[in-house]
Amino acid sequence: MNASRLRIFLYCLLAGVAGIAIGSRAYHNYTPPPPVTAAPSTTVNSTAPGIQTSFAPIVDKDLPAVVNISSSKMVRNSGTVPTIFMDPFFRQFFGDDFGRQARPQKQTGLGSGVIVRADGYILTNNHVIDGAVDIDVTLLDKRKFKAKVIGTDSKTDLGVLKIDAKDLPTLTLGDSSKVRVGDIALAMGQPFGLGQSVTMGIISAKGRSGLDIIEGYQDFIQTDAAINPGNSGGALVDVRGDLIGINTAILTHNGGGNEGVGFAVPINLAHGAMDQMIAHGKVTRGYMGVDLQDLDATMARALRMTDLRGVLISGVVPGSPAEHAGIQRGDVIREVNGERAEDRNSLRLRISSMAPGSTVHVKLLRDGAERTVSVTLIEIPSQMARSAPAPDDHGQSSNALDGVQVETLGPAYRQQLRLQPSVQGVLLTDVAPGSPAADAGLQPGDVIQEVNRERIASVSDFDRAIRRSQGRVLMLFVNRRNQTAYFTISPP
Repeated sequence: MNASRLRIFLYCLLAGVAGIAIGSRAYHNYTPPPPVTAAPSTTVNSTAPGIQTSFAPIVDKDLPAVVNISSSKMVRNSGTVPTIFMDPFFRQFFGDDFGRQARPQKQTGLGSGVIVRADGYILTNNHVIDGAVDIDVTLLDKRKFKAKVIGTDSKTDLGVLKIDAKDLPTLTLGDSSKVRVGDIALAMGQPFGLGQSVTMGIISAKGRSGLDIIEGYQDFIQTDAAINPGNSGGALVDVRGDLIGINTAILTHNGGGNEGVGFAVPINLAHGAMDQMIAHGKVTRGYMGVDLQDLDATMARALRMTDLRGVLISGVVPGSPAEHAGIQRGDVIREVNGERAEDRNSLRLRISSMAPGSTVHVKLLRDGAERTVSVTLIEIPSQMARSAPAPDDHGQSSNALDGVQVETLGPAYRQQLRLQPSVQGVLLTDVAPGSPAADAGLQPGDVIQEVNRERIASVSDFDRAIRRSQGRVLMLFVNRRNQTAYFTISPP
């Protein structure tokens, strides 16, 4: 080995010894960190933070409080006529309708329910028990009870049953206002009569309304947790096992099966209705007597508003608390009892949740100025008084509004459209396709009652109002089959 290679070898040897010495010193000075201990979980099992591998603890706790409901009712169906009675020989004696009389038959249905009180009160859907003459409730432990209907409410599709039992398992009522889109949810119930089942999904949306599910108060929670026939009335729970909704309906295109679009009545809405049914056997709601409509940018411009905050009043019922308080059609509700009015559906729910007899303070916007009125609510009446019929201006027509033909609202039109006697205005008989009026949504058969807050009682009234509104946004108050709304047309 020459001198040069010897020097390289000695340098490497010294470097290795130095490294061992430094590493040894570092090792002796090293203090290992304390061992990581996972926090105990009372609801789910997990293998890593944020990853839940089992909801069994929640199911074990909650499922005993979810029950099967079997109901039966009598319906009248036309019986099948035996072939022999179709023979002309029998028909000449007994007539053509012999054997066709409607016969009462028993119809059975299955659904689910949730035990909400240990002394036997069960919350379910109204459509599960509606019209039932015999209701059986079966618990998870196979005990079966006859149930009594305490109350039903078709407006929210809720009902309350009572069974004669004590110390029953119950579900803790949650707070559906704190539910967020994206939260995990479990649906519990009895799909297809198979027995208790659990499905998992997330909260897909909140505040769903305008659905062809019930004709009433809609504020549905949407979930993709599988809901199927038989799940109605069952529980929608969060990851703590708290009840956040009552499973009610699905949207489907395949004949009734789950497609990931299910709806539940939020427990905050259900809770109020349930308490009233338990206390009084029915639900009473506050009533102001106004028709409401959401605002859009064009409407706000027509009303000379600088923002879209509020809900437009598209009608005031004669003799209602709103009329007595001085509220007018075209006013915009900005606040109720100091809380902002965000949209039509939430405002309607808020008013209906208040007790009849309570007084609400309503902040209004009218002609650019704000004012506050006090309204004393009443219970929803069965029928409000109607005003006397308005005079008709027979035989006139007008095309003062581009693309629109209007005529006098005569008696024949009133009868054909089944209009209330109080309705005044002019009838749209033709709306040209592609015209601004058609783009705004106007249709033949609509009745224009106002143009930019001017009331219309005749064709001549309509012509004058259109001339006065040249160059401005047109805000038309329209009656369509006894439902009222505002429509807007921007100037060309």
